[in-house]
Amino acid sequence: MKLERILPFARSLLKLAVKPGDIVIDATVGNGHDTIFLANLAGRTGRVYGFDIQDEALASCRTKLQEHGLQEQVTLFHTGHENILETIPPLHFGKITGAIFNLGYLPGGDKSIVTVPHTTISAIEQLLQIMAPEGIIVIVIYHGHPEGAVERDYLLRHVKSISQDEAHVLEYRFLNQKNNPPFIIAIEKR
Repeated sequence: MKLERILPFARSLLKLAVKPGDIVIDATVGNGHDTIFLANLAGRTGRVYGFDIQDEALASCRTKLQEHGLQEQVTLFHTGHENILETIPPLHFGKITGAIFNLGYLPGGDKSIVTVPHTTISAIEQLLQIMAPEGIIVIVIYHGHPEGAVERDYLLRHVKSISQDEAHVLEYRFLNQKNNPPFIIAIEKR
């Protein structure tokens, strides 16, 4: 297949935006796979800030970071991504080049704990305030469960309302696949 699948495409977008020494955000740490990816992109001189509300997710991520020797450049916060403005040090405002969200629930975790539209939208708005020009937010939307479908609808309405003077908004999805496959919304700050 020549078309990039969803998760590799998400990573391709982040590779375009993030360079060694950059500041990046993993808005939904989960099991830590994106945190590791971002830490490798930002390198030893960069900084990754990760957010999650679940102890289980943060513990899994910390273990992976230690296994890869990346814990020194990552700061994990046990709070929701809607607290970005009050959590990220102001000295990094205007310097954040990439952020990723994987919406839904923690794979292998409690499926009743899910991301919700109002916190996700709040986090996106906060990121747009403090990101560097041409910084990219990648949102992977998993909408195969009832809460995911609701979040998808709110999120799509919101991102379509973002002024083109503020950001470019892209939707990337496969249209003919079964079972509500995930898709991407990418937002590039202008």
